[in-house]
Amino acid sequence: MKTFNIPDFYRSSIITPIKEFRRKNDKLKRDFSPTILDFGPVTFLIARHFGFCYGVENAIDIAYRAIAENPGKRIFLLSEMIHNPDVNLDLTERGVRFLMDTKGRQLIPWEDLTTDDIVIVPAFGTTIENQKKLEELGINSMVYDTTCPFVEKVWNRASQIGEKNYSIIVHGKPTHEETRATFSHSKENAPTVVVKNMAQSEILARYITGELPVSQFFEDFKGQYSEGFNPANDLKRIGVVNQTTMLASDTQGIADYLKNVMIKHYALRPEQVEDHFANTRDTLCYATNDNQDATYALLTHPADLVVVAGGYNSSNTSHLVELCEAKFPTYFIESVNKILGTNLIRHFDLHNKQEVVTENYLPQTTPVRIMLTCGASCPDAVVEGILVRLLSFFEEAKTVEEVMAGFTA
Repeated sequence: MKTFNIPDFYRSSIITPIKEFRRKNDKLKRDFSPTILDFGPVTFLIARHFGFCYGVENAIDIAYRAIAENPGKRIFLLSEMIHNPDVNLDLTERGVRFLMDTKGRQLIPWEDLTTDDIVIVPAFGTTIENQKKLEELGINSMVYDTTCPFVEKVWNRASQIGEKNYSIIVHGKPTHEETRATFSHSKENAPTVVVKNMAQSEILARYITGELPVSQFFEDFKGQYSEGFNPANDLKRIGVVNQTTMLASDTQGIADYLKNVMIKHYALRPEQVEDHFANTRDTLCYATNDNQDATYALLTHPADLVVVAGGYNSSNTSHLVELCEAKFPTYFIESVNKILGTNLIRHFDLHNKQEVVTENYLPQTTPVRIMLTCGASCPDAVVEGILVRLLSFFEEAKTVEEVMAGFTA
């Protein structure tokens, strides 16, 4: 398995050994049960899988190598490399500048770039249009391309089925960098439309069956379809791919739903299904799946609260929060700095898209059970900081050394 050069300040003397212990004892990753750290008055239940995935570690390795290999040169990122404020802040403090924000709005004009500048492509990938722009400027975007291999896998699958005359349905958030990139690559080979959820998929189905007039499609999916998209012809043969950070169960649900619509509309026998619907199940990201499955397993245990760490604009982290808050009081925080004390915590409200402060988030009686997890772009060091901070509120707790003895031996 490929190893990456990750700066030590992203690692943790608590979380990293636990992950390695679990990996060695469960190499096939069949055990999704949480790691339980019992400190006496407080117990932490830590998800089996969380934190830096292969794609994120690959991106960090390349980005820091770009800095090391180019002293004195201007270094730019097309946009945030990953959705984590700590990582992006460290890169900017080392002189890296962003050409665009996460919505694709230009922060630095293309004209300001020179052929001597270094441009890093973020882990989400980038659009064909941005690649061509860099080529025109004489900048090779492939030198420091951190695009996640699993995102590229989605692009390749979309290309393959596009060549077989299927149209592509992309399940994703229309304004997310990864979805914009996937849309851009997909539309090079096939008519493409983005659906953001099951509700939009149900609307799309009514165009497949002809229940809705074609003219209305362009309003219902404004900004989400490729140029020249013709609902009357381009929805006869389809395949579903996804933004890799979406809930796998949601993507699969949308694919299954649209497949059944095709079967009923065309009265298909089993051997005829692929005449109208492509099999794209293999585009689901393993890391997203593992993190989500580990969260489901975590939530089968009793707890008083859940703390989820990660960037507030992180799609995969947001989905973990949604899963957790359906069962327990859940606090979505960027870092340990959001824990203001034993009685106050500042956290992100997904529904209102703003930070709020909650009082008395910790139970007043012991023992307390706290679940911990984080998104795929969150460093182990952040989770450690949160654990240590919460642990400090329990004066009679066992020491970290005592509890970690079994993981570091």
